[in-house]
Amino acid sequence: MAFQKPTGTQDLLPGTVERWQYVEQKARDLCRRFHYREIRTPIFEQTELFVRGVGETTDIVEKEMYTFRDKGDRSMTLRPEGTAGVVRSFVENKLYGEPDVSKLYYIGPMFRYERPQAGRQRQFHQFGVEVFGAEDPSIDAEVIALGYQFYAEIGLKDVKVEINSVGNPASRAAYRLKLLDFLNPLRDKLCKDCQSRIERNPLRVLDCKTDQAYFADAPSILDSLDEECTAHFQKVLQYLQAMEIPFVVNTRLVRGLDYYTHTAFEYKAQGIGAIDTIGGGGRYNGLVGDVGGPDQPGIGLGIGLERVLLILEKQEASLPLVNPLDVYIIALGEQAEQEAVKLLFDLRKRGVAAEKDYLGRKMKAQMKSADRMQARYTAILGEDELARGEIALKSMATGEQRFVPLARLADELL
Repeated sequence: MAFQKPTGTQDLLPGTVERWQYVEQKARDLCRRFHYREIRTPIFEQTELFVRGVGETTDIVEKEMYTFRDKGDRSMTLRPEGTAGVVRSFVENKLYGEPDVSKLYYIGPMFRYERPQAGRQRQFHQFGVEVFGAEDPSIDAEVIALGYQFYAEIGLKDVKVEINSVGNPASRAAYRLKLLDFLNPLRDKLCKDCQSRIERNPLRVLDCKTDQAYFADAPSILDSLDEECTAHFQKVLQYLQAMEIPFVVNTRLVRGLDYYTHTAFEYKAQGIGAIDTIGGGGRYNGLVGDVGGPDQPGIGLGIGLERVLLILEKQEASLPLVNPLDVYIIALGEQAEQEAVKLLFDLRKRGVAAEKDYLGRKMKAQMKSADRMQARYTAILGEDELARGEIALKSMATGEQRFVPLARLADELL
């Protein structure tokens, strides 16, 4: 029987995975500079966490979750997004007891059952950050700036930031009435999902990709914001301007998750067909309380790495994909081979990337192997060199060769 990978998943093979490593390393280094600490949470959680945290009327909960019953007959779900699990961990481990703001990041796989296409997989990967404990609008701007800088540093071009405020519960209640007045006459023209959401969660209707043409004249939520929400949003915009982060205010931007309050934002880029959203996030001031913790404000973002890498490929961005070898050791003779095994291990302990032949090939074939691996040097050890305590070190770039004492090979390479 021939096995194949599940639909909507992919194998990341050598030659490709190096692109992922580069992008992930950029994310980690950026978070170090912004002083975010890594958190790793389980890839499955209690189903109720996502129902409560993500929202019952979202596409994720209604259609896309991988849910199963375990051997204890408990309902479990593979995580469809990163925020709910991080919030659960923040509460369970009482990180709210720390004296400073908690600034966390994660990188890992998520799972949603949807139709696979370019930029949309059933197992996909996200880089995300979450901040707890601060209502300061400057942290909203910082999170947005971190995501924008990530795209800039990996070489992604023409990234746009769209931003909106979805207000607080009181503002949304006032806006809901205006939106219902607008949507009800359109009800019969809208898709079935929108029709079912008009009563349950009319703001989610604005997130529909199918019916956007009907919403051009929809009332703006910004006109329903109270003084506090308006001041918060204006401060966020001012801070973004101070950091020279370009943005566009999109009053129909509500995001696809129910937990957002105040700031909501998305990153847009062209290159993978109809899909142009490559990341986004927002503030979720009530979510910590909803999952059983003390009332704590929060804000975060999530970036889809598959989409980022697809657009980098479309833009023909040059990434340093290969980690070349420092040295390829060629041993000629049984005694030289024995010494080469010891030498190889000693070099690796010293931090040198080193390799040798394991197939008993002739010297010419080993030289070709060194070339394929893009070794900077070959180090040739024969019986005569071994007797003298030396090794021939050859530059693969220039062809220059010199003899180096065996005991000094690591120092020379380093």
